Amino acid sequence: QVQLVESGGGLVQAGGSLRLSCAASGRTFSTTAVGWFRQAPGKEREFVAAMRWSVVSIVYADSVKGRFTISRDIAKNTLDLQMNSLKPEDTAVYYCAADEAYSGSSYSLWDYWGQGTQVTVSS
Repeated sequence: QVQLVESGGGLVQAGGSLRLSCAASGRTFSTTAVGWFRQAPGKEREFVAAMRWSVVSIVYADSVKGRFTISRDIAKNTLDLQMNSLKPEDTAVYYCAADEAYSGSSYSLWDYWGQGTQVTVSS
């Protein structure tokens, strides 16, 4: 099993920045990819960004490209999401996820999930 714990959410004004962090523990060596998803009230969970552990291959959703940056520290087993130029439509619960076989943007196929952290962007 892999355990994921997110931190860093909060309330920010539009145009501001937040940095989310995800600490991974357990059988992380069994995973090949890590990523971030988000879910707004009444909406389906959606892909934000993902990267593979061993290869620097990074994918972003079009809605966050140029504003969000995903990064990882393999030695510390942490995954970060730097969010800049935040918009009210970025308001959601953000989830860290890990996958044993990279499933791309299909959230239902990812194997492990954190508990989520709330990000609220006020206008």
